[in-house]
Amino acid sequence: MPNRAHFDRCKGCLKTNALTILTMFGVLAGIVLGLILRTSSEERWSQRNAMYVSFVGDLFLRMLKALIIPLIVSSLISAVGNLDLSLSGKIGARAVGYYMVTTVMAVILGIILVVAIHPGQGDDKGIEKGEEFSRNITTEDTLMDLVRNMFPPNLVQAAGFHYRTVLIAPTAEEEKNYTILVKNDSAKIPVHKFKITGQFVEGVNITGLVVFSIVFGIVIGMMKEKGAILLQFFTAMSEAVMHLTRIVIWLSPVGVCFLIAAKILELKSFSLLLGQLGMYFITVLLGIFLHGFVVLVLIYMLVVRELPFRFIANISQPLATAFGTSSSSAALPLTIAALEEKNNIDPRVARFVLPIGATINMDGTALYEAVAAIFIAQVRDVPLGIGSIIAISITATAASIGAAGIPQAGLVTMVMVLDTVGLPAQDVSIIIAVDWLLDRFRTTINVLGDSLGAGIVNHLSRQELAKIPPGDNYASNKTTGDGGENGIEATQM
Repeated sequence: MPNRAHFDRCKGCLKTNALTILTMFGVLAGIVLGLILRTSSEERWSQRNAMYVSFVGDLFLRMLKALIIPLIVSSLISAVGNLDLSLSGKIGARAVGYYMVTTVMAVILGIILVVAIHPGQGDDKGIEKGEEFSRNITTEDTLMDLVRNMFPPNLVQAAGFHYRTVLIAPTAEEEKNYTILVKNDSAKIPVHKFKITGQFVEGVNITGLVVFSIVFGIVIGMMKEKGAILLQFFTAMSEAVMHLTRIVIWLSPVGVCFLIAAKILELKSFSLLLGQLGMYFITVLLGIFLHGFVVLVLIYMLVVRELPFRFIANISQPLATAFGTSSSSAALPLTIAALEEKNNIDPRVARFVLPIGATINMDGTALYEAVAAIFIAQVRDVPLGIGSIIAISITATAASIGAAGIPQAGLVTMVMVLDTVGLPAQDVSIIIAVDWLLDRFRTTINVLGDSLGAGIVNHLSRQELAKIPPGDNYASNKTTGDGGENGIEATQM
């Protein structure tokens, strides 16, 4: 009988973790499939052939992205609306405080590693330029765009577009006139004197939607019984999206497999992982590993007073999906489901903290941008003083907050960090060859940081949350005799 009991336990464990195991298998299968297809032909795979391989994965990624907006809006509004206003403020302050501390620690760790290892020293083996990033940008414009996007003029437009400042370079005649004016043949018009305009570019304005949803949820909570119908609508919508998510995530093993296989086929040469670029790759990877599995783990242990390894194991499926899709926003529905169902995180915390984290908490991106900027300066033999390094740390922190939770968004904000060091935007092309792979690792650590943050906030808020049962809000208590019970039923998974 002991053997039978052991067999039943193993069977139950496999059944519970079947999706996680299948997703991890999908990651490994994608790597193997990509290597097999790559070595099966002497000629390099064309972009079209790689597109055929990634087609199934792209469909899966589209399904996940379609869930982002309804999930963020409904989850935030229902979570904030179901909380006492003073409690929602405390939870928000704890979450933002955790995010800011961990982001600064990630930047400091990255700077220490890149200065100590000095990956930019040596020959230029492995350095190959890719596409050029010619967009003019300044630190001030990027930070102001971040604030502008917090207040979208059109919510429908915010679902598909975000605003950015565009600096128009001067014409040859204007350059000539400026040279004559300053009487210097080598003078160029500084970027701060470029003509300023703006445009809405494709990409979800997640920051604006998050801010609106939080404020709207607060207003519904203040309306008490008058806002009951709205709160019930968004609570039901949040539950519907989570049920839909459970259906979509069963496609993740197949989708992740083909996404990774296609990326391996698109890689120009494995020799690019040698030399300086290889040392840069190792430095970033080491930093991401230390931050995710040493720094964040220690913070969790100190606050929660327990080891987080079971907690991390329970979110391995969304972590694998984050690695495969390279998008923390796309992995958001899976992360919320895993935290609520496997780690028993209060839905009001998970659905409040995680969307904010997917927007502003980019530890992996912050570390990567600090390392990349100093690495490029080392390659170009540009000396950096303590003042420049401090400026890089501040700018990398701000840039990571402005980076959207979409694949390789960090490359855009990387331009802002390079501007701090005085390096041209085109130097971003130096690291493009390995960025696609590093992007997957830093996205995974971003999701890990968000999840551990939700666990910490849930622990710190447990006593206050216990006083307000899930779904028990002002409106339901006053409008119906059993409203609280119905509310609880509505938010259970």
